Amino acid sequence: MAEAEMEENKVKYIAERINNANTLAMERILSSEPVLSDVDTALNAIPGMTPRTILHSGPPIDWENMCDPMKRAVCGALIFEGLARDTGEAEKLMRSNKIKLSPNHHHDSVGPMTGIISSSMPVIVTKDSTSGKTAHSTFNEGGGRALWFGAVDEGTIDRLRFIRDEFAPAMKKVLAKTGGISIWSILAQGIQMGDECHNRHAASTNLFLKIITEPLFSLKLSRDQAFQVYRFIAGNSHFFLNITMTACKLAMDGASDIKNSTIVTVMSRNGTDFGIRVSGLGDRWFTAPAPYLLDALYNPGYGAQDGAPDIGDSSIIETMGLGGFAIAAAPSMASFAGGGFRGAVSITEEMGQITSARNSKFGIPCLDFEGTPTGIDLRKVVETGILPSINSAVVHKSSGAGQIGAGIVHAPYECFASAVRAFGDNYNLAA
Repeated sequence: MAEAEMEENKVKYIAERINNANTLAMERILSSEPVLSDVDTALNAIPGMTPRTILHSGPPIDWENMCDPMKRAVCGALIFEGLARDTGEAEKLMRSNKIKLSPNHHHDSVGPMTGIISSSMPVIVTKDSTSGKTAHSTFNEGGGRALWFGAVDEGTIDRLRFIRDEFAPAMKKVLAKTGGISIWSILAQGIQMGDECHNRHAASTNLFLKIITEPLFSLKLSRDQAFQVYRFIAGNSHFFLNITMTACKLAMDGASDIKNSTIVTVMSRNGTDFGIRVSGLGDRWFTAPAPYLLDALYNPGYGAQDGAPDIGDSSIIETMGLGGFAIAAAPSMASFAGGGFRGAVSITEEMGQITSARNSKFGIPCLDFEGTPTGIDLRKVVETGILPSINSAVVHKSSGAGQIGAGIVHAPYECFASAVRAFGDNYNLAA
């Protein structure tokens, strides 16, 4: 056999191995069936959690290199846990190295924006009925001065106490009455009703509220207690965000650690670094500096110069093929796309060029119910230069003001370039 022919056969063999591995990864993503099953404390539910562990969004980072909003949220969590009386004590405690910091993704968990989870916080327990695996997140706190935005004051801590002491126990009983709630079913309807399931969760939240209303008001709670729980959800159109994230986390965990697969299983940011993981490369992170949201829509009085770099585990939603990848389903999000609604449609179509399949569960009405583009292929990102489009929010870089805007950001190319080089080295493809 001629040398050229041998080389051609080798390339075909390598491509076949990768394609077969990616087919398996996609089967696992598309067959996942996440169900919102329970509510528990982080200490009980999350693997590796301890009373002195603080989980955060994004790839690993130490205290000194954290951005200001994440540092504020860590301090808030320490105050909430009773480990510090104020921010000064909390910062001193962090410098003492007596608190362990660890990424949510290392503990079967995810969190939006700062993503902070501490031991006594109640967490959502979502179970994949296909694999039996579980994923966790805190309840979404809502707008204003909230820990997930890195805004902390007495009201922030009081809201966390309400969630822990009143809201979560009621929701645990509600979920027991429902027997579990299918998350894909709600998101599929949400897509039909104008959600892209990241920055817009208005429809999904209302669908969830409709499901839990009767079980909630049939509990042995006082009328005021039941209405407090109801109003907490009804007043926060992002309530379903954290639940969506756990579902997407489970789907992508199912596709992890498949030999030869080039499917991206995690995209996440900690406000300093943006990191990705790839199925065939195990738990390794490939990082680059987190980008700024230069084209975001800002609240009055704020601009691009005020924003911190991109932050949060919520990009697990785009990794799974919703959010920015489904923006064509959300006409109300078109202003983020620059080119209006046609721009939004173009983004979804462009994401189809770097993904491996269409998810038939999530048919987009304006695209004749074509499924959302799903399963980012590392090779296609590097070959085309098309970067994953992520719908995100912006928090103030230093004032503690919390959220100041929202918009679209692109994953940095450097992560994918370094991952593809590592893939070649790992599988000896350059020889």
